[in-house]
Amino acid sequence: MAVLLIGALCVGSWLLWRGDGHSAGAAGKAAALAKQGPLDIRETVENRPANIAGRMAFRFSADDMQAGESHAMPGMWATDKILAKGINRTLVGFKIGKDATTGDENWRIRLAGPICGTTRHVTVGDRTAVLFRSGVDTHAPCDHLAFVDLDTGKKLWEARFSKVNALYDTPSVTMTRATVVVAWGKGSQAYDMDQGKLLWTSTPPPKCKDGGLAGGRALLIRTDCFDEKSLAESYRVRNVDPRTGKVTWTYQVAEGVQSVYLVSAEPAVLAVAAGDVEITDLISLDGHGKYRATIRVEGGHYVADCVDGEEDGAVDNCPTIVVGDGQVFLMSREDPDGTIVNNSNWIIGFDLATGKTVKKFESGRDQLLYPLRMSGDQLLALRESSDHITPMGLVSLNPRTGKETPYLYFDLPSEAWTLTAPTLNDVIVQNGRLFFGTKQASGPSTGKKKVWEWLVLGVGSAG
Repeated sequence: MAVLLIGALCVGSWLLWRGDGHSAGAAGKAAALAKQGPLDIRETVENRPANIAGRMAFRFSADDMQAGESHAMPGMWATDKILAKGINRTLVGFKIGKDATTGDENWRIRLAGPICGTTRHVTVGDRTAVLFRSGVDTHAPCDHLAFVDLDTGKKLWEARFSKVNALYDTPSVTMTRATVVVAWGKGSQAYDMDQGKLLWTSTPPPKCKDGGLAGGRALLIRTDCFDEKSLAESYRVRNVDPRTGKVTWTYQVAEGVQSVYLVSAEPAVLAVAAGDVEITDLISLDGHGKYRATIRVEGGHYVADCVDGEEDGAVDNCPTIVVGDGQVFLMSREDPDGTIVNNSNWIIGFDLATGKTVKKFESGRDQLLYPLRMSGDQLLALRESSDHITPMGLVSLNPRTGKETPYLYFDLPSEAWTLTAPTLNDVIVQNGRLFFGTKQASGPSTGKKKVWEWLVLGVGSAG
């Protein structure tokens, strides 16, 4: 079992990261969420550990990859016991605390074809959904849905949701309370979590397609329509009752927008590229789908990145944008100080009702701040070391007071440095641990074998 301390504590750094004990305790008491049932989408509140010194809590690595070998690793999920990862057409689950390699998994689910769609959402009962192809060929239709238990590795049910055109349709999957929803272009379908029973099917109008989903507290469906005369594409976003399929409101996105991402379903926040290929604005909507405010991000000041969904159909994967506590949080671009090493940035919160700035959190020199997710009314962020001398950290940021509280203080070996960028890797916080996971495992370009390819690394409290 890997119980090695990842970083040695020095007095100066300890004092730098320790912070004020009183404010740290207050920040640790994040607002409690309303009691959730096992079929609700998990919204855990993380508590500040008594010991903020970090140690390796889990590692998954490979030491036998051949030259030119490559494996897609879509999706990563954690419970209090298990770290689960997708590898090509297989889901594997490892017991947290292991220093694991292939063959050490607690469970394995072999699917009929490669995984072609995932959702970051997990239920309170530790279940999630994935899409997979009907055959081993990477061009086989992505038309199967599996609902799995992450603790036991049991596939609870599976369904074939439609006849998908493998060349043109890119399905996506999401979850909201008691419901799993898929969209594949020519329509959307919803399934009951318990039995996999089909609840409803919707079909878009002619010359339109269902382009993607957002779940969690609510369900949004993005519908894309193409005008053959003007050769222009238009978008509308529908809020749908997940149990009945009834549309509760529709928001028509303005003309001229090149792409639309669904950052959050409730509160509803859209990221749009208006007249450009990059995201230019964030748009907040109220509970009735009415326009509230626009937050402009053009000009290169902020990083508003959403992952292109061409591979897995996801239009809600925006790893540098976090929504919560009435705000949307963005990170700034790096602010170099004359050299590559001496860089910095900040995270800033924008009010969803007005679009105005609220609080700003500075990274400090030789560090970068990445927003990760909400924990109650607190924002969890990764404090990355640029010089690899300053320790890394998982911190909690209070959007109302501007206070920062350290949750974990650690360093990483050089083999794991490439795993920390949230836009390129899976980075999740769950049950007091921080996990970094690659989305693609690749062997060496030349030679016979590559030694110790780090695939997933977990950090927990040394206490």
